[in-house]
Amino acid sequence: MSSTVAFIGLGHMGGPMAANLVGAGHRVLGFDLLPDLLAAATATGVEPAESAAAAAAQAEVVVTMLPAGRHVLALYGEQGLLAAARPGTLFVDCSTIDVADARAAHEAVLAAGHRALDAPVSGGVVGAEAATLTFMAGGGAEEFAAAEPLLGAMGKKAVHCGGPGAGQAAKICNNMILAISMIGVSEAFVLADSLGLDHQALYDVASTASGQCWALTVNCPVPGPVPASPANRDYRPGFAAPLMAKDLGLAANALRAGGVEAPLGLKAAEMYAAFAAAEGADLDFSAIVRTLRPQNGNPV
Repeated sequence: MSSTVAFIGLGHMGGPMAANLVGAGHRVLGFDLLPDLLAAATATGVEPAESAAAAAAQAEVVVTMLPAGRHVLALYGEQGLLAAARPGTLFVDCSTIDVADARAAHEAVLAAGHRALDAPVSGGVVGAEAATLTFMAGGGAEEFAAAEPLLGAMGKKAVHCGGPGAGQAAKICNNMILAISMIGVSEAFVLADSLGLDHQALYDVASTASGQCWALTVNCPVPGPVPASPANRDYRPGFAAPLMAKDLGLAANALRAGGVEAPLGLKAAEMYAAFAAAEGADLDFSAIVRTLRPQNGNPV
């Protein structure tokens, strides 16, 4: 059954996601502040709207993919998205934002007479383009069931994680695991260099032993063992380092707010913040390996 969807935020992730909704037979009304992004989405079958509110006024479901919680809250409130939508509209926020902001957005949606779901994604631009994203959803069971057909058109898996904000909680926990794993895998390759161990040999062992993980077998941080990894494309981003730094910043905020002892998570946040602000600004997050090279050793 097709739906009319307003899709707000048509960047590297939102654009392909909206296109996949069109491909699944849904009518998609799109809006982005950048004309070039809106034009690119229009070329995939998205109908351009004059404003976010104009798109929402015609939709049964509003999907947002925005940079930060403040953008979501401003769009919902002072920019009039909630006021423009018809009563009972389902708002699905796929942005990665602070858990507190996600809960505040949920409350604002309900107060305006609508339904809400936070549904951040994992899978990066490649997953957005291939419709293989994983969605982590927070909100009511009925809202999740209503959103499932749309999530299924944009991804391969959707998990209902719990109440409001639970999707965001799952996202930052998952990415903290990923960041720590990537640093650990990178350190292992640097150590292998210092010991004279070939990259391929380490990969062949670790990929089928207890060191096996996504950071190794899919996004291997050194060129060679995994031809499709960013390391073989000069670290052109699949998942950019600044985005990882952003997610780890959200995780660090949650750790401090909850008084949780997580020294590795906080150290990973510190490392990625520094990397993203310097040489990693335009690189994949796996390029963190470059910061771990010994000063006098074989280059990674």
